[in-house]
Amino acid sequence: MNPNASDKLSTEAIHAGHTIDLTYGAVSMPIILSTTFERGEDGAFVEGRDVYARASNPNRRTLEIKLAALEGATDAIAFSSGQAATMSIIHSLKPGDHVILPDDLYYGTKVILQTLYGRWQLEYDALDLTDLDLVRKSIKPNTKLIWIETPSNPALKITDIAEVARIGRQHHIMTVCDNTWASAYFTRPLDLGVDAVMHSTTKYFGGHSDITGGCIMTRNQPELTQKIRDFQTLGGAVPSAFDCWLLSRSLATYSVRMKVHAENAMALAQYLHLHPKIEKVNYPGLPSDPYHGVASKQMHGGFGGMLSILVQGGEAATLKLASSLHMVTHATSLGGVESLVDHRRSAEGTHSVSPPNLLRVSVGIEGIDDLIADFEQALESL
Repeated sequence: MNPNASDKLSTEAIHAGHTIDLTYGAVSMPIILSTTFERGEDGAFVEGRDVYARASNPNRRTLEIKLAALEGATDAIAFSSGQAATMSIIHSLKPGDHVILPDDLYYGTKVILQTLYGRWQLEYDALDLTDLDLVRKSIKPNTKLIWIETPSNPALKITDIAEVARIGRQHHIMTVCDNTWASAYFTRPLDLGVDAVMHSTTKYFGGHSDITGGCIMTRNQPELTQKIRDFQTLGGAVPSAFDCWLLSRSLATYSVRMKVHAENAMALAQYLHLHPKIEKVNYPGLPSDPYHGVASKQMHGGFGGMLSILVQGGEAATLKLASSLHMVTHATSLGGVESLVDHRRSAEGTHSVSPPNLLRVSVGIEGIDDLIADFEQALESL
């Protein structure tokens, strides 16, 4: 990302949707907890005024304006979790439709298809989306959705978003990109041609491990947007006014945080790449990474704050490394200011496709010397 674009994103994160409170002159937007709003004297709903909090709320409206601005979207629809946001896309399909998924993706996405939508008899194929010929060959007459996740979770494969979006348009197939890991600071999938973007706002947008949320962003897609909005308001998976306020507050430091996440991740990846007890580092910022080329084409300003490592010595050594870290916490989730490691195989259970010696690393914004020192002392214990 060039400096001007970075500055613009920082400005949008602070000022988009922001207004001074007319009642008290408060610079920070107040939290509007009311679930219902007064009608006019004649009993009619007042134009421009909220009616009921499930349908709209001033804090959610402000948040959605901010989120849309960050992704260059015309519309953003906020949800109470990333899973609810994902469900809103799947719910726009019809029973019997076919979905193309990446073979390496967030575990919960596939579980939604298998469990909650199993009765719809949705078909899906999980394949390597970095193989564009394979994507083309896998399209069926009933294929209605290509779900992109890049960088992928947890192997950090990089899908060429523009090329997959082009394939989708050629075959009239909706393309949606889970942009949680790259985040809008480094990649803007709508600029690359996808129909919609999904975020778990729990992660980098929230940034402090204290909010659960999700969002769908679209650009000039009125029919799809209305379907998503209907799922939001009628399904009721809406974020609370407090969560919307807290997320809006967190976005004010979004650009500052993302810059440090990426700088720290690059430095830690370079250190681990050279360590004899690390078998492999998955991080697209490394020139030796097989996805560095396509990542350099579509990621700007850095390569994100996520990486994964394969540890010499198998699962036992991997778990020992995780438990030997002092500052870095072994916990699920990612995108917070604090660094985390996560052993995905034990988190996902027996059906996990993650290697037993893989640790996912969410690199925080601590001092990089302290982070490296913590990994160094933990690796010495192996």
